[in-house]
Amino acid sequence: MSWIHKLYETYNNCQAQIGIIEDDKKVPLLPICHTTQMANIEIVIDQKGNFKRARVISKDNARTIIPCTETSGGRAGKKPACHPLCDKLQYVAGDFIKYGGTVTIGYKNNPKEPFMEFINWLNNWNKSKFSHPKVSAILSYVKKGKVIEDLVKHKIMLVDDKGKLLERDKRKIDNIPEIFKILKSQADAFIRWEVEIPNNPCSKVWEDKTLWESWVKYYSSTKQSKTLCYVTGREQYSTDQHPAKLRDDGDKAKIISFNDFSGFTFRGRFTNANQACGVGFEVTQKAHSALRWLISRQGYKSKGKNRGQAIVAWAVSGAPIPDLMADPLSILDIKELADYNMKVGYTAQDFALKLKQKIKGYSVRISTTDNIIIMGLDAASPGRMAITFYRELTGSDFLERLDNWHESCTWIHDYGYDAETQKSYRFVGAPAPKDIAEAAYGSKVDNKLKQTTVERILPCIIDGQYIPNDIIESTIHRASNRVSMKNSEWNKTLSIACALYKKSKEKEHIDMSLDINRKTRDYLFGRLLAVADCLEDYALRISGETGRDTNAARLMQRFSTNPCSTWKNIELALYPYKARLGSRSKKFKDVIDEVMNKFETVEDFKNDKPLSGEFLLGYHCQRESLKPQRIQKDSDREYDYSE
Repeated sequence: MSWIHKLYETYNNCQAQIGIIEDDKKVPLLPICHTTQMANIEIVIDQKGNFKRARVISKDNARTIIPCTETSGGRAGKKPACHPLCDKLQYVAGDFIKYGGTVTIGYKNNPKEPFMEFINWLNNWNKSKFSHPKVSAILSYVKKGKVIEDLVKHKIMLVDDKGKLLERDKRKIDNIPEIFKILKSQADAFIRWEVEIPNNPCSKVWEDKTLWESWVKYYSSTKQSKTLCYVTGREQYSTDQHPAKLRDDGDKAKIISFNDFSGFTFRGRFTNANQACGVGFEVTQKAHSALRWLISRQGYKSKGKNRGQAIVAWAVSGAPIPDLMADPLSILDIKELADYNMKVGYTAQDFALKLKQKIKGYSVRISTTDNIIIMGLDAASPGRMAITFYRELTGSDFLERLDNWHESCTWIHDYGYDAETQKSYRFVGAPAPKDIAEAAYGSKVDNKLKQTTVERILPCIIDGQYIPNDIIESTIHRASNRVSMKNSEWNKTLSIACALYKKSKEKEHIDMSLDINRKTRDYLFGRLLAVADCLEDYALRISGETGRDTNAARLMQRFSTNPCSTWKNIELALYPYKARLGSRSKKFKDVIDEVMNKFETVEDFKNDKPLSGEFLLGYHCQRESLKPQRIQKDSDREYDYSE
């Protein structure tokens, strides 16, 4: 019950955020007994229920806060329950059948039932002591049974010669009607209301807080039975169904579900659902609303046909925290991190300092005793969701562990990208978990494998665990196979492989800049490969042959398994390029001689056993050292190897 209690506390601490739609793509923190829907048509009426005008709603302004019941909030199946104020045409339009509308399959035997159910909810609400003028006006209008008639008359909806609603023409036409820009079938239109009342500045029902309160009080009054809430320890009205829509608007999966009375639901432990651990109506409404808001606002969601994985971290106090799943570039939100002509060592140091200061800055808003929650969700089926990861930390522990992750798994990366400016940026730090998964298994990695990998990385960030060796080895293997990827993907994989290997050797304190005093066999072989690659690449560039892979690039995978024998082939192939460069090849030849002299014994050099991931560190550091000047040309980086 800890997770639901923390969400309940979070909701109570963030009351000021209720109903604020910051971004139409993000779900706001909702009042209890409310949900959101993407509305398609807005109908404006007066206080007496007379039609005034209507308009088609653009997708950017479609998110609408609406009252809902427990049943309609997670509605599904053949006979979905209606929402009590705003809904689709089959519920709100008494003339839906007249204009050729087809009701949901569960209502086939009684096509008028959806409309009558809608009217019944409005009637009961309007008759109660919690009635509202806007509810009365909407009820008066809907009872006339001419919603579609008015929309057709005002050219919002279109009918054919027989007076039936038109379907969207699949052919491409120039002047497509507004309604067909957002809908394939007009019958699926979702209606929201504006009620214009004199001296009432808020005509929009989805923004009227007095209307929200009216519905909450009325719906709560319809609850009959009470139960012991194991979260608050008090008696509360019991809940019939727990909310869905946690990951997005179409998500039907629930964390808590006990309304299935067939099969082995209770497995002999209980005779009814209420004997199990109970959660009060108000608590579950607030907790699920807070979780949905947090996931939409700051959560990580993987892509997949079944909605996929969701991971979210938050402070119970409501204070902002750094994004657990982001790379440093996203945490800092800096466009230009450093001048590309600046030395790499200084750039790394400067960036690391900025990142540390940024993370430390959150401690001003998060106290050392604040509760930080990290929660992972996933669904094995469309209807059932599980909590796959859960941790509670104090604010100081969370910031310390996040800082340690970005310090111990740091490397220089070139794949930072800003979609707004369409520019690439260099940054220094730990890669994001999703990028690690793609580096280990490819950019087209299976969604389930990607989710599992991200989930396995989380304890490495939060609990300080070692990165699983199979992920490190897979990333190193892919980084060694250069010719199998595009250059941009390979560079990303290479820098991530270096970061992971550095993390695995955390106790050695490996430097990101070139260590000319390091004499390990694997590191030196990596340096040799980088010099050969840079020499040939430079020779090809000055002669205009920019489309060719170097011999070092093509033989990189073989080099990783048989370094000595492969180096002989690579070095022999360098002679024509040395001749082409002339005196300009001197600095490359000097570095090769320097590296060769650092092998402690001849046996070390002649040993042809496979290289570890350390050779990638030597390769990356040596390559960076040989590229002191960087020239920005269009969106690609080109390098000048001259002194």
